[in-house]
Amino acid sequence: MKNDCDVIARFCAATEAGDVDALIETLSADAELVSPLIGSAAFHGHDDLRVLFAALLPALSGLVWRHVVRGDGTAVAVAEARVFGVRIGDAMLIEQTPDGHIRRLTPHVRPWLGLTLLAIILGPKLVRHPSVIRRALQHS
Repeated sequence: MKNDCDVIARFCAATEAGDVDALIETLSADAELVSPLIGSAAFHGHDDLRVLFAALLPALSGLVWRHVVRGDGTAVAVAEARVFGVRIGDAMLIEQTPDGHIRRLTPHVRPWLGLTLLAIILGPKLVRHPSVIRRALQHS
């Protein structure tokens, strides 16, 4: 069984390093990320999440996780980064499986300008993967 704190620390370190493979290792096979950009869409599974994070992580500069508050099988991790020089913040709800993998990521990104810039960057990258977008929208 993986330690809850360990998997969150590994997730945070992987995202800071831009290491998509290490990030995917922290996720359960059926993990999902609830999109802050596309209404109630959600990206599911290692393959689709790999596409998403491969597009997202290079768009962020100076990503640092500042705080992690843990609960029973959940945590909130608070990060800051820059997109096109604009500061953004995220309070990500992280839900875990009983075996310690991450099951669901729910980002809460602000401010609006930073979220909009992320959408401008991610849109063209994700449109190259229409099946990923279609599957995410099916879950909305």
